[in-house]
Amino acid sequence: MANITSMNGFLLMGFSDIRELQILHALLFLVVYLLTLTSNLIIIIITIVDQRLQAPMYYFLKHLSLLDLSLISVTVPQSIDNSLMDDGYISYGQCILQVFFFTVLAWSELAILTVMSYDRYAAICFPLHYEVIINPSKCQWAVIAVWLSGSISGIMFTTATFSITFCKAKIIHQFFCDIPQLLKLSCSNDYLGVIGVEAFLSVLAFSCFTSIVFSYIHIFFTVLRMPSAKGRSKAFSTSLPHLFVVSFYVSMGAFQFLKPTSDSPTAFDFLSSIFYTVLSPTLNPIIYGLRNEVMKEACRKLLLGRQFTKKISYLSYC
Repeated sequence: MANITSMNGFLLMGFSDIRELQILHALLFLVVYLLTLTSNLIIIIITIVDQRLQAPMYYFLKHLSLLDLSLISVTVPQSIDNSLMDDGYISYGQCILQVFFFTVLAWSELAILTVMSYDRYAAICFPLHYEVIINPSKCQWAVIAVWLSGSISGIMFTTATFSITFCKAKIIHQFFCDIPQLLKLSCSNDYLGVIGVEAFLSVLAFSCFTSIVFSYIHIFFTVLRMPSAKGRSKAFSTSLPHLFVVSFYVSMGAFQFLKPTSDSPTAFDFLSSIFYTVLSPTLNPIIYGLRNEVMKEACRKLLLGRQFTKKISYLSYC
């Protein structure tokens, strides 16, 4: 215990001490990781080369896919390596980088989901003014704001987290450097700065979620007033998947950060962390791809090696 307390890095406990289960965990994570990388890369490629996928909705989806493959790359490869090597050690510097990039990408994902909800709100509630409300310039500035807000939150969270003094055994009962677990390693009140940052970002996250909810309330009322059943079906087909993704991501992330941390975490604690760190980036491309005929046709063209015809339109830069 004294050696663990005085060591420079941290010890990630992972899911099990049983060697066979560690190998199984590594293989399952590897399969999920490769599936996530492949599906998100496909979305990024087809939204670049297919002229039918140049609307703002697909522009934002492209950035969501970039965030997803980056987010899962922050935690899963390290966990796979630890399981295969039967060594849960992670250096202090690696832990800092993991916390920073995870916070940046997780916050940016919430921000891009908020932007996407506004895009759907403008497209469905104000279709005649959509090209003015969501123009190429605004698309670019929205994405810049997404990445900038994520970077600021990452700097704030990482600085506050690693300003505390770790004086307990540096054991993290997770498969990655989880901030709530890191806070438990402090034996003084110097973690209050982290609580302050958490409170500030929680208010911003709640504002984003409230904005999303209000957007979809307006969307549903507008869709229900549509005279055409085909129009209602098309509107719901683009809105419901996004609402599901937002609800899943926000609820799992909020549960993970708000639940009390335990020195003896259960299997459910590990599963809940997997939901928002691994499953969310994996499910996003599947949900968006399977419910969109244009996306499915573009995927078939890409996989079959057919040529895309690129056409410049007013939204080519979006």
